Amino acid sequence: MSESFTAELWSGIGDIYDAILAHPFLRGLADGSLSEDAFAFYVIQDSLYLRRYASALAAVASRAPGPRPAAMFARHSADAVATERELHSALLPELGISPGAIDAAEPAPVNLAYTSYMLSVIHGGSYAEGVAAVLPCYWIYAEAGSELIRRGSPDPRYQRWIDTYGGEEFAAIAGEVLAETDAIGPIISVSERDAARRHFRVASRYELMFWDAGYEQESWPVPLSTDSVM
Repeated sequence: MSESFTAELWSGIGDIYDAILAHPFLRGLADGSLSEDAFAFYVIQDSLYLRRYASALAAVASRAPGPRPAAMFARHSADAVATERELHSALLPELGISPGAIDAAEPAPVNLAYTSYMLSVIHGGSYAEGVAAVLPCYWIYAEAGSELIRRGSPDPRYQRWIDTYGGEEFAAIAGEVLAETDAIGPIISVSERDAARRHFRVASRYELMFWDAGYEQESWPVPLSTDSVM
């Protein structure tokens, strides 16, 4: 095949990535117009997401065909937890959010659906399918972060978030997974390749929907516990 596996995957989500860059959440991060409430909601949901994403990465590590990719994904699983603690420990006080608010929060519908989808693919599919399902979170954040670094933000809180995902350190982490994806591309079956492309696009759609959930502060139509309505 003439193009790399990652190039093939990215060519299948051009419309999604364009919609992400045009989304009012990302535009609001860059120009400072995003409401504090929407950003606070996103930070809480992102914390919940990263906890399950760490579990997803650990599961991918357990399916890896060799010690090198297994160690990489295991390290990234630990890094996801560290990112949540480091970034959000600075942002939470500035947004007036107590640490306990995250533990008390419920994952929004898109958050639960996205993480459940990833875990389902990882546990029910091949290693390559699992890699494709977790890749959009790395890649889209690195690409969007790089674009937002170029734009900048007048809000120091939003700029701190941008610096985290638009910096060289996160780009290098994403690059490791891109290299692993290209390494497995030539050795997987046609059916695996087709499935991986599908999972990559579905997960990318969830990335767009996650931004939208943050912007709209998505909630469930009824509470989880009946205690709150009695």
